[in-house]
Amino acid sequence: MISVYITCKDMAEAKLIATHLMEKRLIACANIFPVTSMFRWAGKVTSEPEVAMLCKAVKENFGRIKEETRQLHSYEIPCIVALPWHGSDEDYRKWVEDEAKPVGSITR
Repeated sequence: MISVYITCKDMAEAKLIATHLMEKRLIACANIFPVTSMFRWAGKVTSEPEVAMLCKAVKENFGRIKEETRQLHSYEIPCIVALPWHGSDEDYRKWVEDEAKPVGSITR
């Protein structure tokens, strides 16, 4: 099990990506929230409003999650990071596994 952290330019982009990933059954759900991001880009430190997503998924889907996200994302280099789970409620884990089917088991 993993959580996938993705930052987006705005709420519309985050909802577009999250909906797409859920429709493909690559993630079970996404928490979407506004953040202020500080980073160095083109030699300059900047601060920008962004929207972050924390998506729950199975680790087998991470490659496809990255591919699908990059196709829809507006950033040249999007933040797409897998965070492993260390313990969880077993009922919640089962729900995530049922909703985010590993790529090889998805029926079309």
